[in-house]
Amino acid sequence: MGDYMIVRELLSVGADSAPAIGAPERATLDYAGLRALADATVARLNELGVGRNDRVAIVLPNSPEMAAAFVTIACGATTAPLNPAYRHEEFDFYLNDLNAKALVVERGSESPALAVAAERNIPVLTLVADETGPAGNFTLDGEETGSAAVQSGIAQPDDVALVLHTSGTTSRPKIVPLTQRNVTASARHIGGSLNLETADKCLNIMPLFHIHGLIAAVLSSLGASASVHCAPGFNALRVYNWLDEIEPSWYTAVPTMHQAILARAGRNPESVERARNNLRFVRSSSSSLPPQVMKELEDTFDAPVVEAYGMTEAAHQMACNPLPPAVRKPGSVGVAAGPEVAIMSETASDLLDIGQKGEIVIRGPNVTPGYENNPDANAAAFTDGWFRTGDQGVMDDEGYISITGRLKEIINRGGEKISPREVDEVLMDHPAVAQAVTFAMPHDKLGEEVAAAIVLREGQDAEEGDVREFVAGQLADFKVPRRVLILEEIPKGATGKLQRIGLAEKLGLA
Repeated sequence: MGDYMIVRELLSVGADSAPAIGAPERATLDYAGLRALADATVARLNELGVGRNDRVAIVLPNSPEMAAAFVTIACGATTAPLNPAYRHEEFDFYLNDLNAKALVVERGSESPALAVAAERNIPVLTLVADETGPAGNFTLDGEETGSAAVQSGIAQPDDVALVLHTSGTTSRPKIVPLTQRNVTASARHIGGSLNLETADKCLNIMPLFHIHGLIAAVLSSLGASASVHCAPGFNALRVYNWLDEIEPSWYTAVPTMHQAILARAGRNPESVERARNNLRFVRSSSSSLPPQVMKELEDTFDAPVVEAYGMTEAAHQMACNPLPPAVRKPGSVGVAAGPEVAIMSETASDLLDIGQKGEIVIRGPNVTPGYENNPDANAAAFTDGWFRTGDQGVMDDEGYISITGRLKEIINRGGEKISPREVDEVLMDHPAVAQAVTFAMPHDKLGEEVAAAIVLREGQDAEEGDVREFVAGQLADFKVPRRVLILEEIPKGATGKLQRIGLAEKLGLA
């Protein structure tokens, strides 16, 4: 792992002929090719009037070209990847809020972002994939922005490499700028905690408009001179084919994806057996991994499962369970793995002792310098140089962190506080339950009451009363869900996360 501080330096570690970016059924782009592509892309952007700290919105499907565009554009400008599934109104909000200097789409794109770009006079750059060459190789066609790049050449450590919006479940999304220094530090931290080496191959199934896929899969692999192989999005029906073809040594995903992969394991015994020989570990992040799912993954793939804790404002990783021979603690997100991590009083600036519950705070080289144009949010988020994560948690005497919940998701039932995660874990112990999410529903006297949505395992039956009775056998009465909805599918966010906030409204319980 180098001591690089900019993305272009990060790409200079891998040997010329070593594989860098691949994809199913495609030839692999090597490091020499990736470096040449980076330099050509920066020069091309400069020609078109785009330079350092200019924002390039990227609207591309999951693909090796998307990974390569993110990395190479970040070498000389600011990347702003957007979810290709957005509608016109959403693109209008994001392209305007970001003050995008240009928009990158694939050739033949019919994205509603194109109409927004036309309305707002944002130049469009067309990514033309190299159909005959290796995965990820491309050229940019486009209209000049009408002015020369103000700052041309390779981006510097304090330039902004990536801007993303917070998920904004309850409020207007905030812009999180991440500098070259932030994203490269995070790539180094992840590579270090996973002991990544040149021979490692990551199968990326995470969306590449989200911090998890961009940094954990793509940038940390390239920073370790390893390779990343980009699937065209997540598809549980095709994962076993990809595992067979790519023979990855690891993959990273959100818990709902792991569950979908496990659900098909029984139908793919030969592929599972082959994966057991190839996978060095499996990583999980972006929402809590039920200990039951962790055990099933480890039993299925005969590989350690490491749960990590990340967020956009930290350029992804903050803590991670270590690989063997160190201890993995199911239900914990591991030890500090990059920034310093501490527990702070939720109402004051005191740091709390081991075993005391409070707000998880972080500080370090991967943490954003602050939200853009949002002094109120920054005043609330930063205390004495520590960033407040908004998560409630506790640290044990060995430094392992357990998250007890998002502060704004804690259910306040007439003054009694309930952590939804605690109820989730009990629900997941019910033999018929495959997925569970506990959330607050409005109550006229108590303010909030506990509710839960579950999905049953294939071929299993359960009634609402049975499930409530099961929970009542293990938790205090005030924590037992008053309503348990049995669904075919629980609504998820764009990255596959189960979302508690707003679920009562979505399910008609408000």
